[in-house]
Amino acid sequence: MAVLHIYKPKFAVIGIEGSTNDGNGFIEKLWKEANSRFAEIETLCKRDDDGAFAGFWGAMTDFTRSFQPWENFSEGLYLAGAECKVDAEAPKGWTKWIVPSFEYLRFDCEEFSFSQAMDYVKENGFSLVGAVHDFTDPRTGKGYIYVPIKRDE
Repeated sequence: MAVLHIYKPKFAVIGIEGSTNDGNGFIEKLWKEANSRFAEIETLCKRDDDGAFAGFWGAMTDFTRSFQPWENFSEGLYLAGAECKVDAEAPKGWTKWIVPSFEYLRFDCEEFSFSQAMDYVKENGFSLVGAVHDFTDPRTGKGYIYVPIKRDE
């Protein structure tokens, strides 16, 4: 099982925001809305040199918006969206977050569940220092769990 250690400088995500207060299934509803309205932000999305989208994020933060983990891993905010240029402005009905720079452990969702990733972090002497994010690589369609282990202020 491969776990990658990745440094990611601050980045922007423009998406549809919701919270655990919205009830069961809220994440799926956010993704459904974001996907159905994607054309509204497509030109704002960051792309690589080949023109492929940089990535799709299920970004998370606590209710203070300080990018700390969800309270008890069960209460917080979620942003279903795409990585965009940091200077991009979110269109009406969309929300933009600037995710701070972190060092992450990246776990392949086909190999690790969230709880397995958290076990790995603990068993290998790392500390969770921020909110965990979901990432989908548009080139492969593969999903990853990004676990922040060091915040770069």
